[in-house]
Order: sequence, then structure tokens, then C-alpha cells
Amino acid sequence: MEKHGGDGGGNGLRHHAIRIPLTVPAPEVAAMEEDWEEPNVSLRQKASKIMSASTAAYRSKPGSFWALLVLSAGAMLTAFPASSLLSRLYYNGGGQSKWILSWSAVAGWPIPALLLLPCYLLLDGASPTWPPPLRLCLWYALLGLLSAADNLMYAWAYAYLPASTASLVAASSLAFSAVFGRLIVKEKNRMGLSTVNAIVVITAGVVIVALDSGSDRYPGVTGKQYALGFVLDVAGSALHGLIFALSELAFVTHLAAAGSNDGGASSSRFHVVLEQQVAVSLSAFAFTSAGLAAFGEAFGAMRREAAVFSAGGGGKAGYAMVLGWSAATFQLGVLGATGVVYLGSTVLAGVLNAVRVPVTSVAAVIWFHDPMSGFKILSLVITVWGFGSYMVGHSGAAKKTSMHRSRSGSQTMS
Repeated sequence: MEKHGGDGGGNGLRHHAIRIPLTVPAPEVAAMEEDWEEPNVSLRQKASKIMSASTAAYRSKPGSFWALLVLSAGAMLTAFPASSLLSRLYYNGGGQSKWILSWSAVAGWPIPALLLLPCYLLLDGASPTWPPPLRLCLWYALLGLLSAADNLMYAWAYAYLPASTASLVAASSLAFSAVFGRLIVKEKNRMGLSTVNAIVVITAGVVIVALDSGSDRYPGVTGKQYALGFVLDVAGSALHGLIFALSELAFVTHLAAAGSNDGGASSSRFHVVLEQQVAVSLSAFAFTSAGLAAFGEAFGAMRREAAVFSAGGGGKAGYAMVLGWSAATFQLGVLGATGVVYLGSTVLAGVLNAVRVPVTSVAAVIWFHDPMSGFKILSLVITVWGFGSYMVGHSGAAKKTSMHRSRSGSQTMS
């Protein structure tokens, strides 16, 4: 309120009104809202918020993006468990060579190559980027070498471990994927409290399996061989997480060098996933073939194994069927994993890799009658619990991120 004095009367004092701001700066509002939790929020209201956040996330990307992501995730969750079971079936049928099993995994490299042509024809804006520059060729060769080593480690692990145990131990790849993703591609792989919690919980599940090592050892497998399979399974899982992170880095640098409009994943550029898989699988095939020839087994060992093979109907036909399906399922699983890394992130690929654990474990118990002790059941429950905690925490973090983005957008507009 103001009082104005005239020229001839009063003391001429003017009382100025004091204006108190009724708004709080946006960062303080955000902090207050993050700390404030509504005490009596009904389950229906929570479900409504989750649905609205999911709808907003869905509308932020075209339908083709989500279709490819669902197909890629589905390929991971079906083909990888099938490939793991076929690896165990190879040994149960009389196969003995770790190099042959590793070779069969990458022998299916022409499969993604055959998918490239329809991809070029059907996807808008998809054009071949061959031949890749020399630096990218060297990068593909490195990924191929790491993939060959990873396949060999898993081949050794499945030679001495039951399929259910090997899959439980392989769940540790989530921890390695999160760590390597954070170190190598920081922008898309943030590590919150839920991620750390999932890593600790799943690692505890792996330790429980290690403590129960005597209950599921196959006849004829020594304690040293079992321990070697366990160590190589963990090492292969670590290398698996590193390959995810390096593949994502290759996509980021490759798309930036190619002048991608959005600087990230796009459904119209999904052909780069197939191109990378063809190059990496071909490199891994070359390295594995050299190793198969150099270590004295060569391809003559296949004829000797096929003659006494007992799985898949037995004989050469059963042997060829097991190795052929092993090659096809592995390539399909790798294609799905590479697609998830490209469209999502390294951590998302690690999460889906952990999801296949219960699928593989249950299937191994049904198919191979693997022993399922109380410790293994506890490890399975802990692994699923760790995955669930990660998903809940990740969805909450994504929701807060979208809220911050909407606030910053409204502030910019105002």
C-alpha cells in the first residue's frame, strides 16, 4: 500500500509496498517434490502413474522402434536358452571338443548376412555402409577375437557344469554389463542404487551356487574340472558384458562418424546391427577356425564324433542337427542382443541376459533332469529378486528423469 503526500501538506513520506515472491525456484521445487512422498497413495493411483509414464515413453518413439526392440528382446530370451541347452546336449550325446562347439556357434555367420538384403529393401533410408573404414574393420576384428574367446570359455564351462548351474553363474553378466557400460558408455548406462543393489544380490546368488558345488557334479567330473568350469563361466560372463559395452561404443562412434541425424539409435538404421554382427561373427569364425586347426583337432574330429554320437537321433544326422541348431540359435540370440544394445543400452542387454536364467534353469531340470538342490532354488529366487529390484528402481529413475525434462521444458517455454 502506498500513501502519496501533496506538495503543500504532510511530511511527504512515501510508504513503499514490499512484494513477497510467491514462487519457489524450480530446482528447489524439484528437490522438495523428490523428498516428499504422498502418504496415502492408493494402488490404483500408482498404477495410473505407471501407465501414464509408460504411455509417454511409448509415444516418444515410433512404433517401428518398439517392434524391433520387442523382437530383439524376444530373440534373446528364446534363442540364448536354446543355445545353452544344445551345448549341454552336445556333450551328453558324446561330443568332447570345446573347439568344435565354439566353432559351431559362429559357423552360422551367413544367417545375418542373408537378412541384410531384405533389410536394405524394406527399411526406409537403409543403405549399405560397406566397405567400412579401416578403423572400424580393426574394431570389428577385436570384437570378433573377444567373441571367439568368450565362446570358448562357455564351451569349457558347459563341459563340466550342468546347464542349470552354468546359467545361474552366467547371471553375473548383469553386474559386468552394468560396470563396463558405465565405464565405457557413460551417457546411456547410469548406475543408481537399484543397479548396485541388483549387482550385489545377483552376485550373492552366484556365491550360493559356488558353495553348493558338490551337489550337482556329473559323474566323472573331478573337483578341479568343476572349479575350472565355474571360473571360466564367470570369466565368460565378464567378457560378455565387455562385448556388450564395446558393441555399444562401436555403434555410438560409427553413427556419429556417419552423421546420424539424431546421434543415436533409429529403427531406419537398424541395418547397422546386421552389418556389425556379420563382420564380428565372420572375424570370430576365422579366429575359431584357426584355433581348431592349430590345436590338432581339425575337422576330422567331427567325423569321429559323428560316428558315435547318440543325441538328436544319433549318428551323423543327429550330430549335424545339434551343431546346425546350435549355430542358428546362437546367431539369433546374438542378433537379438546386438539389437537390444543398439536400441537400448548395455545395461538393458545385461538385464535381459539375466532374465533368461530361470528359463534355462527350469528347462534344464525338465529336459536333462539336472539336480535342483535347495541352494540352487534359493539362488534362482535371489537372481529373480535382484532383477525385479533393478526393474522397479530403473522405472522410478526413468520417471524422475522424465519429470525433470518436462519441468526444464516448461521453464524454457516460459
